[in-house]
Amino acid sequence: MEDNVKKPKSKRWYVLRAIGGQEKKVKEYIETQIANYKLEDYVTQVLVPSEKVYQVRNGKKYSTERNFFPGYVLVECLLTQQITGILRNVPGGLGFLSENRNGSGEPLPMRESEVNRILGKVDEVTQEEEIIESPYSLGENVKVVDGPFKGFIGIIEDINDEKKKLQVMVKIFGRKTPLELGYIQVEKVKE
Repeated sequence: MEDNVKKPKSKRWYVLRAIGGQEKKVKEYIETQIANYKLEDYVTQVLVPSEKVYQVRNGKKYSTERNFFPGYVLVECLLTQQITGILRNVPGGLGFLSENRNGSGEPLPMRESEVNRILGKVDEVTQEEEIIESPYSLGENVKVVDGPFKGFIGIIEDINDEKKKLQVMVKIFGRKTPLELGYIQVEKVKE
């Protein structure tokens, strides 16, 4: 880094726009450039706020990552001319969120309250237990795929998202019997 460049007093958060679906590639590119030019003292964090979401399909648990802010990458940095140039010219990037359309002018940092809200949400998500979205609905027919009642077909009477359990009414020896089953112990009956 050049010695004649004035360092700003403190690092601030800036928002970069990115082509949808390219956020992780933009983040990786920025991190690679920072490492190549040895600018770690100027760029502290590059963040794509996301959360893990779990779904159960056909008795199997799948996890996916969902972005909080699709199309945006957050960067904490001391904004120098070199850093600005790197961030404006990222492949898949569309420039800073708060600057003139032609790319001229100084990018505006995020307000402290916005940063705290976003970072608080990200910290909260990393501390949370896994989130499973219920793929089932009341009155739906399901087939038991695990446990002693494997192969039985029943109707969902109750859904407990907190415990990830279903109450399923099945016929055993001609009598309706309630079973409490986990999301992964059943699968939807294809009609």
